[in-house]
Amino acid sequence: MHRDSGAHGRLVQRWFARLALAAGLAAVMVLLVFAGIKSIALLGAGLAGLAISAASLWWALTQRGIRRLLAFTLAAVAPLAVLALYAWAELLWVVLVSLALWALGAAVGGAALSRDREPAGPPETRTAPPEHPFLIMNPRSGGGKVGRFHLKEKADALDADVLLLDTAHQQDVVALADKAVEGGADLLGVAGGDGTQALVAGVAARHGIPFMVISAGTRNHFALDLGLDRDDPSTCLDALTDGVELRVDLGFVGERAFVNNASFGTYAAVVQSPAYRDDKVRTILQTLPDLLTHRRGPRLAVRVANRAIDGPQAVLVSNNPYRMGDLAGLGRREVLDSGTLGVLGVNVDNAAQAAELLAGKNAPGLTSLTAQEVVIDADEPEIEAGVDGEALTLPTPVRCTIHPRALRVRVPRNRPGVPRAKAPMDWRRLRKLALS
Repeated sequence: MHRDSGAHGRLVQRWFARLALAAGLAAVMVLLVFAGIKSIALLGAGLAGLAISAASLWWALTQRGIRRLLAFTLAAVAPLAVLALYAWAELLWVVLVSLALWALGAAVGGAALSRDREPAGPPETRTAPPEHPFLIMNPRSGGGKVGRFHLKEKADALDADVLLLDTAHQQDVVALADKAVEGGADLLGVAGGDGTQALVAGVAARHGIPFMVISAGTRNHFALDLGLDRDDPSTCLDALTDGVELRVDLGFVGERAFVNNASFGTYAAVVQSPAYRDDKVRTILQTLPDLLTHRRGPRLAVRVANRAIDGPQAVLVSNNPYRMGDLAGLGRREVLDSGTLGVLGVNVDNAAQAAELLAGKNAPGLTSLTAQEVVIDADEPEIEAGVDGEALTLPTPVRCTIHPRALRVRVPRNRPGVPRAKAPMDWRRLRKLALS
């Protein structure tokens, strides 16, 4: 039965590849047959429109007042002008049909290639349920998910010791977690944001006890990469009675742990503003011009093994690399136990370089590396940082490291799992697969 199922899967995969190639070829043929030599001009106009829009957005982010308004206007008008040109040439329908066929080919081709990529994840280990679990819950996290899903009541019913944070006063969750371990807790868990999870995860790793994630935050990036249910955080409590253990890496900025990433440069500076929480868009538009043009903030220098990134506007150091093959994959990690940090540096000094970012990971201003240690230095004694969404100010140089498999994470045995990774489009692989 298993062999027949595998053969059927390979047959479906082969036909998906053939359909993708047929759609891609049809997209080209539609342009050549109905537009002829004009197809080259159509392609050039489309690429020019995209480049002008990207450059205009750069101008809009680095200017203020009437110049910003004009730049935003140009960014919006450029693609409309391209569409108007297609319509004037009576070839708009040709372009739209060709784009639709190309999109179909890319979607079906990605599905065919992705069938070879099984959901990755660290090995699971069956362990005995904890006897004295201690859970920290933030009632305000995720817009009140702790109360909406009755997490405290459900955890109480499972004999867990639950501490609700006092939202009116700042509390030291590291001290609370350490005290719980001293009192006999054999598992630490958090229903809250990634920043709180990271702090408590660091305590759990230091004491060598399991850590449990309850997806009650707003974005739940760590929960996503662990394959947990982000729609119903109460299902995470199943780990207390029917759970398995995963060993994952833990990133560190100095002595502070992070489960997702640490950012430096523009984003880190923006989130430091007291106005950011109340009015994100206005705060970003007010602060970006000076940050992007180096009129404000320190000049960063990043050292990664034998590589250096000089003067980037933004640096992201992640606990395991983020997927870079497609825009939809940004913010996702293929694995959590590779033992390496991901490093993403952005260095854009003018509109032309902003337009080049359309090349994605191959853009000259985008640097993507992996390492076990990253050092971020600057021409100032302190730099601003965002560590799992928490705004910090750190002395330079800042040293980021990774501790492989340092964190024992307890998760439910039955959970949605990590979604299948989308494979990058590779037309050569598709051709081989279609002809196999």
